[in-house]
Amino acid sequence: MTAQNKSGTLYGIQYLRAFAALAVVLFHAAERTGHAFAIGAAGVDVFFVISGFIMWVIVERRTVSPGRFLIERIRRIVPVYWLATGVMVAGALAGLFPNLVLSGSHVAASLLFLPARSPSSGELWPVLVQGWTLNYEMFFYLVFAACLALPSRMRLTVMAAAFGLLVILGLVVESDAPLFLMYTRPIILEFVAGMLIARLWLNGHVPRRPLALALIGLGLAGFATIGILRLPFDEWTCGPLACALVYGTVALEKHGGIVRFSLPAMLGDASYSIYLWHTFAISVAAKAAVLGGLSPALAFALSVCVGIALGLAGYHLVEQPLLRGGKGGWFVRRTKAAGEFRSERQARP
Repeated sequence: MTAQNKSGTLYGIQYLRAFAALAVVLFHAAERTGHAFAIGAAGVDVFFVISGFIMWVIVERRTVSPGRFLIERIRRIVPVYWLATGVMVAGALAGLFPNLVLSGSHVAASLLFLPARSPSSGELWPVLVQGWTLNYEMFFYLVFAACLALPSRMRLTVMAAAFGLLVILGLVVESDAPLFLMYTRPIILEFVAGMLIARLWLNGHVPRRPLALALIGLGLAGFATIGILRLPFDEWTCGPLACALVYGTVALEKHGGIVRFSLPAMLGDASYSIYLWHTFAISVAAKAAVLGGLSPALAFALSVCVGIALGLAGYHLVEQPLLRGGKGGWFVRRTKAAGEFRSERQARP
C-alpha cells in the first residue's frame, strides 16, 4: 500500500464510493431475500455529497465551459445507463420481468432523465429503478453548468440559493407534478453540501485529525444506529451523517491519514457500474436460491456476491471500454475514478 501524497489520489473518496455502492447492494439483496437492511439506501446520500464535492474541485482546478462540462458529463454517465435501460426493456419484452409494465412515454422519459410515474408501480421511477438517482445527478449537472457562466465567487451562493428556494417551495406548495415533486425534495441540498465541503477543503479549512476521526465515527455510528434500531430516516437525518462522513474523510486525507488498499480502491473505481448492474444479478440469484432451496442467509450472501461480481464485470467489459472510446477525453479521464485529484501543492503554483 502507498500513501496518498505519492499518487495524488484521494483514496478516502474512493473508499466512500465503494462504501456507498456496497450499501445499496446490501439493501437490494436484503429486500429480495427476506431480510431488512433499509439503511443501505442511504448510500445514495453519500453519493450525492461526494458528487457535489467532486464537481466543485474539478471546475475550481480546471477551466471548463458550461457546454463542455455537460458534454463530458453526458459521455461519462449516459452510455452505460442507456445500455442498462435497454437490457431492462429487452428483458421485459422477452417476458423475463413479468412485473415490469412498459410504455413508450415512460421509456422515453427514463432515457432523457425526466421524472415520470412508472406504469408498473405509480412511483417516480425510471425503467431501471435505481436510475432515479441519476435524474437528480443530471439535474444537478444542468444547474451547475449554468452556474459556470457566473464568476467563480458567486457559484456556490447562487447554487445554494436556487436549491434552497426549490426546497422551500416543496414545503409550502402542494403539487403532484413529477418534476415539482422530485426537484423540490431536500435531498438536492446534499449536492450543495458537497460543494461547500470542497470549498473548505480547497481553502485548507479542515478539522484536525482527532476531529476528522470524530466526524467519521459520528457518520458511521449514526448510520449504524439507524440500521440496528430500525429507526425511520430520510435526507434530513442521512444528509448530515453523509456530510460528516465525507468531510471527516477528506480532512483526514489532507493530514495524510489514509493509505491505498487495492480491493476497496477497485470497488470505488467500479462503483457506478456496480450501482447500475447489481440488481440484474440479485434478481437471478434470489430466484435461483428459492429454486435451489437455499436458506435465506445463503440466498442473501449469494445475491450480494453475484451483484458485486456483475458490477465489476460491467466496469471492465462495458464502462472502461466506453470511456476509452470517448473523444475529447481529458475531462472523462479527470473524472473517471471520481477521486483522482492532484494534491493542493501539486495543482497550485
